[in-house]
Amino acid sequence: MSDIWSWEAIGFPVMLSLRIACISGIVSFAAAVWVATWMNRYTFRGKILVETVFMLPLVLPPSVVGLLLLTILGRRSWIGQAAEWITRQPIVFSVTGAVIASAVVAFPLVYQTLKTGFALVDRDVLESSRSQGASELQVLWYMVLPLSWRSLVTGFVLGFARALGEFGATLMVAGNIPGKTQTLPTAIYFAVDAGHMELAWSLTIITILISFILLLLTGKIRGTD
Repeated sequence: MSDIWSWEAIGFPVMLSLRIACISGIVSFAAAVWVATWMNRYTFRGKILVETVFMLPLVLPPSVVGLLLLTILGRRSWIGQAAEWITRQPIVFSVTGAVIASAVVAFPLVYQTLKTGFALVDRDVLESSRSQGASELQVLWYMVLPLSWRSLVTGFVLGFARALGEFGATLMVAGNIPGKTQTLPTAIYFAVDAGHMELAWSLTIITILISFILLLLTGKIRGTD
């Protein structure tokens, strides 16, 4: 019984999930800022097709996303082989794999939030800045980002929450190794599977509390005048 309530059973999944959510949240946020800026700025043939590809992880079953990532990042792919040669360890069944899976799944939600926020910025203000000699980077940094700060914060919080709750893709790419890659969702699933309901409920309550606080924060930001 003592093993069920150990640090490895409760503390580690909580801390690892928060760590993965933070890193993948930052990665998906940075990618979404760049992509949303680019997509709002330019019009080109096939734009809808490209955007559809970006949004696919939002609607695809997590197992499908996990299989695609496993194929791309596995030891048989050149990406997986190159990464293993550089880091001396494979991407799959590692924390890095969990971060990548969570970032991929969270990206569409962050991207859609930022894209909507950027689209609301007054175009005349941006064109005026450009006419004064401001570069695109300066326009983004001094105009677009400050004027859409609510969307930025909301996007990051939603991406963090989505990464925190990611299960399917993470399980396929990173596995469920206690003390190494076991996150909150996978710990809950396997606790139920093993019949440890008290442990499963404890982890579930922790997850609900964290998610509730994040969604409450998002609601407060959206309701700010």
